[in-house]
Amino acid sequence: MSDMRMDGELSIRQRMAGLLPRMDTPIVPKNSIAGRALVAVVAIMTFLASLTVGAVMLVRAAASDWQSDVSREITIQVRPEAGQSFEGQIERAVEVAREFSGVGEVRAFSAEESARLLEPWLGSGAALQDLPVPRIIVVRLAPNATLDLAQLRKLLSERVAGASIDDHRAWMDRMRAMSNTTILGGIGVLLLMVAATMLSVAFATRGAMAANRPIVEVLHFIGATDGFIAGQFQRHFLVLGLEGGLIGGAAAVVVFMLAAVAGKWGFGLAGGEQLAMLFGTFVLRIEGYLAIVAQAILIAVVTGFTSRQTVNQTLRTVE
Repeated sequence: MSDMRMDGELSIRQRMAGLLPRMDTPIVPKNSIAGRALVAVVAIMTFLASLTVGAVMLVRAAASDWQSDVSREITIQVRPEAGQSFEGQIERAVEVAREFSGVGEVRAFSAEESARLLEPWLGSGAALQDLPVPRIIVVRLAPNATLDLAQLRKLLSERVAGASIDDHRAWMDRMRAMSNTTILGGIGVLLLMVAATMLSVAFATRGAMAANRPIVEVLHFIGATDGFIAGQFQRHFLVLGLEGGLIGGAAAVVVFMLAAVAGKWGFGLAGGEQLAMLFGTFVLRIEGYLAIVAQAILIAVVTGFTSRQTVNQTLRTVE
């Protein structure tokens, strides 16, 4: 009797298996209006996220270059003192710096260069020769050398009246804080965009399931597992997410390439030089482009994962 019962159950399962679709066509249509709209949404989100990543990497690279340059330089400021030869003060300060261990190059600004530094505030027609304008001496450290700043400051105070040292530590702290704030802001924007993408995919998945609910219920009741049904939706939305991610990422890459070309054309202009000082040459390094590609793939993975989770949650409500 048990053998006959097992044969009967096997026959029923075989007949039921014959009712399952061969999946020659997908459950969710590939070129639906909702699918095209989701591709557009994912492309826009990826484009904005890629712009954010690229801008953060540009600022981070520029800040790193600034800190590298500034950390290898100090400046000596020499102020005119009554009863002292100003040029003699400058020469003594240069001699002290050149003789100090760890110093690679010393250059004193001329009177004309000092006047140009003050032009943005005082104008080009100011009679600076009648003013006690200090003179700047730029000191660059030798490669792989360390500088005993306290000892140099002591020597200058003993041998040169009116001399002081600025190691740009406060400026470096500001640049580091700005860079870190930019990175944190970029991460926050990326998280918001990923969240918005997940919500869009969840709504699109629920809409697709609602439109195909009779098919899903039939598959569910004749024995199709939740994993099988969820996998069909996951593959569909994974392809849509990858398509939208690649479109948005490619558009961002084109924008950064055009920005690099425009930056080179405008380098000789005043505005272009100011932007180059702030963001560098607008040339995104290879790791920046790799980050954009990785982000497009990540968006596709997030899209597929969100779709699968949404389908699984919805199937639990199907009795």
